[in-house]
Amino acid sequence: MNAPPDPEFSRNTRLWVPHWPVPVNEIMSQQRRGSSDPTYKVDFQGRHWRGIRTPEGVATLMVETRPREGRVYAAAWGEGADWALESVPALLGADDDPSGFEPKHQVIADVWRHHRHWRVGRTGLVLEALVPSIIEQKVTGQEAFAGFRNLVHRWGNRAPGPGHDLGVWVQPDAETLRNIPSWEWLKLHIDPARSKAVVTVARVAHAVERTATLAPADAGRALRSLPGIGVWTSAEVRQRAFGDPDAVSFGDYHVSKDIGWALTGTAFDDDELGEFLEPYRPHRYRVQALVGLAGLHRPRLGPRMAPRTHLPE
Repeated sequence: MNAPPDPEFSRNTRLWVPHWPVPVNEIMSQQRRGSSDPTYKVDFQGRHWRGIRTPEGVATLMVETRPREGRVYAAAWGEGADWALESVPALLGADDDPSGFEPKHQVIADVWRHHRHWRVGRTGLVLEALVPSIIEQKVTGQEAFAGFRNLVHRWGNRAPGPGHDLGVWVQPDAETLRNIPSWEWLKLHIDPARSKAVVTVARVAHAVERTATLAPADAGRALRSLPGIGVWTSAEVRQRAFGDPDAVSFGDYHVSKDIGWALTGTAFDDDELGEFLEPYRPHRYRVQALVGLAGLHRPRLGPRMAPRTHLPE
C-alpha cells in the first residue's frame, strides 16, 4: 500500500477568473519588502512566489497572470496550501471597492486613468505585516530591508515545495520571535526599541491575529494600544493585511513631502497632507498608492535620512 503524499510537498492549484483585468504585478508588489525580500521572489517568467505562514501552516504560493485568458493561475505547496489559495482573490484586491473615488486633482486623474484596474490587496495576516513594519520604523529603507532580511535568514524557515529550491523563505513564527535573545537582535542590526516592540507583539500574537476580523479603523486602534505601535506602523499594517484604502502612512519620512510635491509642487508636512487628503475619505491611501505607482516624488537633492552606524557588525 502506497504511503499518502507528504503534505509539505503536495501541490494544490486554483484558476481564478476575476471580473476585471487584474494587474498582478502592481497589486502584489505592495506585499514586497524591498527588492531582496527573502519571502518574495519574481522568477524569469514573471511568476510571483511568496513564503507564507498561514493559520494552517507554512505555504509557498505562486501566482501567475494570464491576461490573454483573463485568468489568474495559482499554485501552492505545504500545510497551508489550501488557505493560501483561498486567499488569492483578496490578495489581488477582489475585496476592494474603488467606487466613489473621484480624483480632485489633474495629476491623480491622469494616474488613475492609467492604473484604474489597480486595487488594494489584503493578506489577512496581521503579524506577517506587523513584524517588518516595526523593523522599518524610523530607519532608512536600506537598514530596514537589511534587518528584515537578516531576521528571516537567521530565524525563519525555508518555504516548502519548489519555494525551497527558489530560495524563498517564511518569516519566523511568534514563538521563535519571543525567544530571540537581545544580543541576537543587535547582530541582526535591529536596535532594542524595535526588537522590544517585535517581541511584545509576538507575545500577544493570537490577539493580534484576531484583529483581522475587525473593521480596519477598529483594528488600527487595537494595534496602536500596543507599546511601540504608532500611527505609521498601524497604517502600514492596515494597507497590507486589511486592504484599507484609507490608511495613510502619516509619519513617513517621504510620503507627505512626495505627495505635496507631486500634486502642488510644494512638499507637505503631515498636517498639510491630512488637510489636503480630507476630501478623499475613505480613499486617502489610494491617493498615496497612485502617487507611488506613478513614481512621483520630489527631487532627491536635499537632506536625506542617513543610515545609522552605531550598531555592531
